[in-house]
Amino acid sequence: MTTAPKYSILIADDDKHVTEVLSDLLVEEGYNTAIANDGPEALAKLREGTFHLLLVDFKMPTMSGMEVLEGAKKEGLLAEIVIITGEGSVASAVEAMQKGAYDYLEKPIVPRRLKALVRKALERQALVVKNLELENRLKTMSQYEEIIGRDEAMLDVYDVIEAVADTTASVMITGESGTGKELVARAIHSKSGRAKGPFIAINCSAFPRDILENELFGHERGAFTGAVKEKPGCFEMANNGTLFLDEVGEMPADTQSKLLRVLEEKRFRRLGGTKEVAVDVRVVAATNCDIQEAMADGTLREDLYFRLSVMDIQLPPLRQRLSDLALITKQFLKTFNEKNGKQVTGFSDECLELMRNYRWPGNVRELKNMVERAVILCREDTIEIRHLPRHMFFSEKKGDDGNKIELGRPLHEIEREVIFRTLEMTKNNKTKAAQILGISLKTMHNKLNKYFEDESREEIPPGS
Repeated sequence: MTTAPKYSILIADDDKHVTEVLSDLLVEEGYNTAIANDGPEALAKLREGTFHLLLVDFKMPTMSGMEVLEGAKKEGLLAEIVIITGEGSVASAVEAMQKGAYDYLEKPIVPRRLKALVRKALERQALVVKNLELENRLKTMSQYEEIIGRDEAMLDVYDVIEAVADTTASVMITGESGTGKELVARAIHSKSGRAKGPFIAINCSAFPRDILENELFGHERGAFTGAVKEKPGCFEMANNGTLFLDEVGEMPADTQSKLLRVLEEKRFRRLGGTKEVAVDVRVVAATNCDIQEAMADGTLREDLYFRLSVMDIQLPPLRQRLSDLALITKQFLKTFNEKNGKQVTGFSDECLELMRNYRWPGNVRELKNMVERAVILCREDTIEIRHLPRHMFFSEKKGDDGNKIELGRPLHEIEREVIFRTLEMTKNNKTKAAQILGISLKTMHNKLNKYFEDESREEIPPGS
């Protein structure tokens, strides 16, 4: 007899003999059982949320098994439902499965079939509950492994990581520079069965072709001048773990060809070697290039891309998930306070407004650098606008092409426009504007007086 006290099963049938027989069989298997004599009673008991499985007769007075099924699904009740049918009702039972029933049982019920079906239905129900709990947990969390954020787009990323992590599938992570592609790769590794193995990362754009191949595959002693001893490459170092290939789109074409062979055969030769080395490595790749454009111009081999992208994860840029800006900034502020022995409590309202309107071309990495810089410069408890990098003040706002400064204009005109735009941003606070521009308040007043004098000399058109 199996023991399954955590599972409760509701049996609904207007025939008391049937409910008693089924109850006895299931109790012998270790399940908790309860009985409902009609459809309304069954639906009412399901609403209590204590039952994992309902066995319901298709034909009952007042409310049929099909109506119980439809009511349960409409209300979002989680219990799995198995329809019990008599002779000639199989077609209706199949219809019930199409509407969400797990399966059906035909009368007379065969005990072995009953026990096997109940076991499978409960396994399915347990999986549904587990997935629902995971979904609810992801919706409420603000940090997933080392990744910070709870924007809807990031919750989707977390969901994909959960689904793919403990598989053998290769993963391609795409997104702009600074969006956190390596953090996603590390999360995949940490959530996988390879978590106790090594995580090795290599930036494919950082090395010339020969050096990159040496880094990936290693070399034998004497393979080239200076190779005084053998050296394992990243594939060997990542054996039984994960290898993260960052900026794989920057890899030379012939190296891509060699990589494809390693991925397919899981073996390779070191540079200068004749013996093949077998490895068990899970590869996660990343690129910030346009995939379709890279494949069209031959920069990225199509066969390599499709081999690497069994699963795709696309990371949104920071400007598309600004709801996470405060959350990420708070975490960085805490980190750099601890690192620098500071007690900075936050940002001024002017800083926050500027940060919300900035496009963040460097994404989360740029935000991290900005917060570190501001914490270091700040000597008070609040970061002011003067502590932020100057380029942030003159960057165009999100979707605002009108703020671009046209090249080729006279320098004095550009200077004037920058001063007036800075005054507009600071709500005509000349002291703050002067601090942002790196000039004295006296110089600010002198320039403004000159601009107003120039305007007064201009001829005013008649009728204006």
